[in-house]
Amino acid sequence: MGKSLFNKVWDLHRVRTLPSGQDQLFIGLHLIHEVTSPQAFEMLRVRGLSELPYPDRTFATVDHIVPTDDVDRPFGDALAEKMMQALEMNTADFGVELFGLDSEYQGIVHMIGPELGLTQPGMTIACGDSHTATHGAFGAIAFGVGTSQIRDILATQTMALSRVKVRQIHITGALQSGVHAKDIILRIMCELGVRGGIGYAYEYAGPTIDALSMEERMTICNMSIEGGARVGYVNPDRTTFDYIRGRLYAPKGADFDRAREFWASMASDPDAAYDDVFELGVDQLEPTLTWGINPGQGVAVTQDLPDLASIPPEDREVAERAYEHMGFRPGQSLLGEKIDVAFIGSCTNGRISDLRAAAEIVKGHKVAPHVKALVVPGSRQVRKQAEEEGLHEVFEEAGLSWRGAGCSMCLAMNPDKLVGNQLCASSSNRNFIGRQGSPTGRTLLMSPAMVAAAAIEGAVTDVRKAL
Repeated sequence: MGKSLFNKVWDLHRVRTLPSGQDQLFIGLHLIHEVTSPQAFEMLRVRGLSELPYPDRTFATVDHIVPTDDVDRPFGDALAEKMMQALEMNTADFGVELFGLDSEYQGIVHMIGPELGLTQPGMTIACGDSHTATHGAFGAIAFGVGTSQIRDILATQTMALSRVKVRQIHITGALQSGVHAKDIILRIMCELGVRGGIGYAYEYAGPTIDALSMEERMTICNMSIEGGARVGYVNPDRTTFDYIRGRLYAPKGADFDRAREFWASMASDPDAAYDDVFELGVDQLEPTLTWGINPGQGVAVTQDLPDLASIPPEDREVAERAYEHMGFRPGQSLLGEKIDVAFIGSCTNGRISDLRAAAEIVKGHKVAPHVKALVVPGSRQVRKQAEEEGLHEVFEEAGLSWRGAGCSMCLAMNPDKLVGNQLCASSSNRNFIGRQGSPTGRTLLMSPAMVAAAAIEGAVTDVRKAL
């Protein structure tokens, strides 16, 4: 019987089984940023460690705390400036490459790895950020880790983990116009829930996945953690190899050809065994958005909000809290629900294809007068490409604010935050209470195209009408 990519990569990187029963895994690529790494470096110093065994396998960038409108130093936020200084000092002291504010490659950590060709099939990848699963789109197994694990990886290039089961999510069907990869992953969240993936790795497969671009695959893998899965991945194929070819850190010439053979060998075998298989057809999938306080509380845009009686008993308490916080009621439609803020960006949907989709919707229109709308490219490379294509002019003419690269309003660690109980149409990944900076703020997750349509309409609308 064959093996899945997950088990192939795991076995290839397993150093040994520890007395605890966990496996010690070698980590091929370690990515760090300014928020979760300072304490880890300090732990090394406390232990008298001044060198890393593999400094060339760790790369750093700044993203979470970076202002997107004014990056002059020192930052207005003293804590953000302190984190920034710590990262600069630590990377210099330990010989780690830093893509900082003076680098053309600065951006969200899960954006720059693929852009630079650092992310490759068959790798184990770790980062102190839950959305590290993004890199699984390339046929890697990528883990979000905590500060103590960052310390372990810096000190030994390994970490201790328990092997999880593998669920294949097999997707078939062709997407309608106006329906995007974000809608697929939101539908998966609705079907399997935010706890359904606990104890699993998700393998996304099937003809629909095969037809997606690398950027669309990244969007889907990015939100695996929202479903409770430890990792999410897609088997590498020609689309993967073509994306990697020619990038800064990608193999060159004959080395690329050899690497491609290895990458292809890492794909799940045709007769691989899975612990579970979930089938999803997307022919009839509609644009989807969340209505509650976790990513699993979602509906199709034309669908009314669920009655409490239709919600599984174990989820009703959270649903009641969601209705109370959001100010919605069972049975209502979200169509026409007035929004206050529109945010296009994040490691889920801040790539060039996301910006193109949003620009297509807003071109020739104006943002509703009462809406504050932001477009935040996920990296400086994306921002550069968007400006070369004139997308920034489309956004600015429509009344959206064109910003610098960073995490921005995805989370409340920089100046881009909700105020009061503002309702935000967001292309990010989490709608938790307080996630966007206000304890009473409210978030509706949706695709960039849906966010753009809502910004123009001033309210939730079906993007297919705009098309």
